[in-house]
Amino acid sequence: MSDIDTSQFLIKTEPYYRPVGNEVEQYAAAYDVRMPVMLKGPTGCGKSRFVEYMAWKLQRPLITVACNEDMTASDLIGRFLLDINGTKWQDGPLTVAARIGAICYLDEVVEARQDTTVVIHPLTDHRRQLPLEKKGELVNAHPDFQVVISYNPGYQSMMKDLKQSTKQRFGAMSFDYPTTDTEVEIVSHEAGVDLKTAERLVQVAQRSRNLKGHGLDEGMSTRLLVYAGQLIAKNIAPQAACQMALVEPLTDDPDMRDTLQAAVSTFFPEVSDSSKDKVA
Repeated sequence: MSDIDTSQFLIKTEPYYRPVGNEVEQYAAAYDVRMPVMLKGPTGCGKSRFVEYMAWKLQRPLITVACNEDMTASDLIGRFLLDINGTKWQDGPLTVAARIGAICYLDEVVEARQDTTVVIHPLTDHRRQLPLEKKGELVNAHPDFQVVISYNPGYQSMMKDLKQSTKQRFGAMSFDYPTTDTEVEIVSHEAGVDLKTAERLVQVAQRSRNLKGHGLDEGMSTRLLVYAGQLIAKNIAPQAACQMALVEPLTDDPDMRDTLQAAVSTFFPEVSDSSKDKVA
C-alpha cells in the first residue's frame, strides 16, 4: 500500500476547456479501458489544458512530467538517494503515478531520449507493470493508472521522433488551433478582454500561421493570444502588448518581426494615436 497523499495531485477546480469536437467523449472511453493516449498538435493549442480538464472530470490525480533531452530513466522511475541513515529509495513521478492510480502525463515526450521513453513500454501493454531493476521490485500498476503523452508533430525529425514500438502502444488524438469563433471565445474568456479585441488577436494569429514554413517554424499559439489579451486587459497598449506577447517570442529575425508587427498594426491601427493622446 502507498502512503502517498493523492489529494495533492487532484485538480481542485474545473479548468476552463472549450471542446471543439467529441474529444471529451473519446478520451473518457479510452480511460474506461485504460488505453494509453497520445495527443498530437502544435504548441499552445490546448493539449495540456485538455489533460487537466479530463483529470478533473474523471476525478483522478494528475502527475505531469515536462520532458527534456537531459531526462534519464531514473528521473522517471526513481533512484537511491543518500540521507543521514545511508541510502533511501525515492520513487520517480512515473512510479508514483503507477502506485496511486494517477494519470501520468508526459508532456513533449519526443524531447526525451529514446532510451528513456522505453521505460514506459511495460506499463502501456497488457502487462501494466514497471520493473524497478535497481531496487529489485516489480510494480503492478494501480487499476486506475493511465499514461498520456503529447508532442508537436511539427518539431519531429529523424533524431527526435517516437519509435514505432512506442507509438503503437497508444491510441492517438490530433489537436489543432480552434476555429475562429471558438478561439475568439477562448481568448476572450481566458484573457478577460471583449470579443472584438479577442477577434483582432485571432486575426493577427491567423496571419502568422500562414507564414509557417515561410520564415516561421510555428505560428502564434492560442496561449500567446491569451498572454497578449491579459496585457491589454491591464491597460497595456495593444501594439505594445502584441509586440511583447506575440512578436518577440516567435522570432529573432528583424525582417520577420517587422512583418508580424505590420500584421498587428493592420488589426490595431488606432492604437498608436490613442496612446499618444493618453501621454499628452
